[in-house]
Amino acid sequence: MKLPKRLMLMGSGELGKEFAIAAKRLGNYVIAVDRYANAPAMQVSDAFEVISMLSADDLERVVEKHQPDIIIPEIEAIRTEKLLEFEERGITVIPTAIATDYTMNRDRIRELAHQQLGIRTANYAYATTLEEMIKVSNKIGFPNVVKPVMSSSGKGQSVVNFQDEVERAWKYAIEGSRGDTKKIIVEEFINFEIEITLLTIKQWDAPTIFCPPIGHRQERGDYQESWQPIAIPEKLLLEAQAIAQKVTDALGGAGIFGVEFFVTEDEMIFSELSPRPHDTGMVTLISQNLNEFELHLRAVLGLPIPNIEQLGPSASAVILANTHSNAIAFEGVADALSEKNVDIRLFGKPDSRPFRRMGVALAKGENVQEARDKATSAANKIKIVNQ
Repeated sequence: MKLPKRLMLMGSGELGKEFAIAAKRLGNYVIAVDRYANAPAMQVSDAFEVISMLSADDLERVVEKHQPDIIIPEIEAIRTEKLLEFEERGITVIPTAIATDYTMNRDRIRELAHQQLGIRTANYAYATTLEEMIKVSNKIGFPNVVKPVMSSSGKGQSVVNFQDEVERAWKYAIEGSRGDTKKIIVEEFINFEIEITLLTIKQWDAPTIFCPPIGHRQERGDYQESWQPIAIPEKLLLEAQAIAQKVTDALGGAGIFGVEFFVTEDEMIFSELSPRPHDTGMVTLISQNLNEFELHLRAVLGLPIPNIEQLGPSASAVILANTHSNAIAFEGVADALSEKNVDIRLFGKPDSRPFRRMGVALAKGENVQEARDKATSAANKIKIVNQ
């Protein structure tokens, strides 16, 4: 494959920013697209566009204007039928337009895994009204987990312990929904020991490969910290790899997939899948010789991936905002960076709101627990204040 390529990012958050940096290091031309100005990836790209990616007309306009070779979706809320049109015209969509359509909605990817491929998932049911949700909640049983079928960063997700919490969970899920569909999924609550992300790299003309599994912890449905490696029995790791390959083979295309699992004492249960770099995978910015963004780029461009090396026990911890502001500044950065083997990424988001992810602390340690402690300590030292 000849370089450079014209790469269009659909969604330009912190994951898109790191991908754009990797792409620019190999001389590619990057167009960053998002619904708001000055999004993180726009700050490091050659061109940008501010549009609604749910508008077919807006998508048509920017693709016609910039003539990308490859379109790389980074968020869920995209008019996916337009991606199918672009692909038919000869533009590569990552991983494919059909795969993007499947994975933008939790219902379709769940049905692919469970119904078509026979993969074990949590029991689930859907609702489009509060009355339906009351019925399916009683059928699934309590506690259960409620999520919008389309959302990002855990928005709208909650655990429902009792029947009198159902209406609150319904309202929260609808508020957190993205896109046109106001539909929620009610899942069986899995009493898991740990959640993991298995970064799965699907290549155009080479075998699928895997990064060492990443452990992560969530709050409000959103990742708070992640660490690599995580020790799990080889039998379960091989089971996870087989499931991840089965699902990604069914989806096709190329690129990195973040495949999430619930790990119990003796079972690996498929949870979700993202067809792009995963937020929990930001730990690879410090833990691997090739981070997830570089791996995604190489897979997309058909470049070789000779080896993935671990650089030692590592962890990430998120830096969260606690207030609304459109003029933000950071305090405590010097203090956070004074610790050995600690690094910081501030995403450059133009405004803040409570619990918005504004950065991430990265750390290495003699062991995973030390790395986690150092990353959490560094993240806690950074305060977000008004300018």
